[in-house]
Amino acid sequence: MTPPSSHNTPAGSPHDGAGRPPDPSHEPSRGPNPDPSADRTPERAPDVVRSRFDRGVVRVAQFAAWLVFIAMAISVYEVIMRYGFGAPTSWVHESVVMLVAVSFCLGGPAALASNRHIRVKVLYDAVGPRFRLWLDRFNDLVTFGFCLGMTYAAWVMFYGASHNPLGEWQLERSGTSWNPPFPALVKGMILAAVAIMCVQALIHL
Repeated sequence: MTPPSSHNTPAGSPHDGAGRPPDPSHEPSRGPNPDPSADRTPERAPDVVRSRFDRGVVRVAQFAAWLVFIAMAISVYEVIMRYGFGAPTSWVHESVVMLVAVSFCLGGPAALASNRHIRVKVLYDAVGPRFRLWLDRFNDLVTFGFCLGMTYAAWVMFYGASHNPLGEWQLERSGTSWNPPFPALVKGMILAAVAIMCVQALIHL
């Protein structure tokens, strides 16, 4: 018997012209994966920090966040000393107030740097991207003007807390038995915070 010729092989038959099954290593390529999501790498969330200055502010704020932990630790120390050993301290309460105040001062620049301020977005969400750009510019302009005015007010407040009526350098103190210069320090941090926010708003604008 003669082997069947190739022209007698039905179309779509799994056998080649010689009657043997096709070699799977010679099968044509099927092309790329039909599922486009199989090889897709997960996209990173967009970075909300808009400048190097903002990135530096965020890093400083992350360090300052540990001040709250320190305030908690020395508060526990005060409770143990007061009620466990009958030896209350004279410095813990004022230190806790100062540490928490400093961390709060840096909260404003950190929120502005990472774009996490609370806002009402009814109008912002109802308009297109081009109008949103102009709203962002208007918001940055208003923020800059407000922070500029607050910087001036904070400077006047800090100058009064760091100089006596004769204009000589003399830090304002708490007036307690420990009497640290924490009031002047906190007012200086308020000045630094609003000045930083002023620079941030200008860079954003």
